[in-house]
Amino acid sequence: MKQAIVARTDIGMGEGKLAAQVAHASLSAYQDAGRRARKKWQGDGQKKVVLKGDSESQLFALADKAETEGIPYAIVRDAGHTQLEPGTVTALAVGPARDDTVDRVTGDLSLY
Repeated sequence: MKQAIVARTDIGMGEGKLAAQVAHASLSAYQDAGRRARKKWQGDGQKKVVLKGDSESQLFALADKAETEGIPYAIVRDAGHTQLEPGTVTALAVGPARDDTVDRVTGDLSLY
């Protein structure tokens, strides 16, 4: 079981902003997962990987793949209080789900 978080590299988020957006995405997708998946992922150590995404359109395409695979996912839009314009898409979380299932969606991406 793992979760992959894809964060955009094309919008110039600072390190703190990046960390916050990754956390938002992780928690949101976790909340959408089924009880069984949440429990298994927690028992397995809540494995996460953070990956590079190059555009908003890429995140939406990956979200479509996750939906097709039946994997919980969450797209994060920034509130716009600090570095970014309100509504800017910053990150996508895929999972928690089985490693091979998550890899079918995000396996071609590079680590952040």
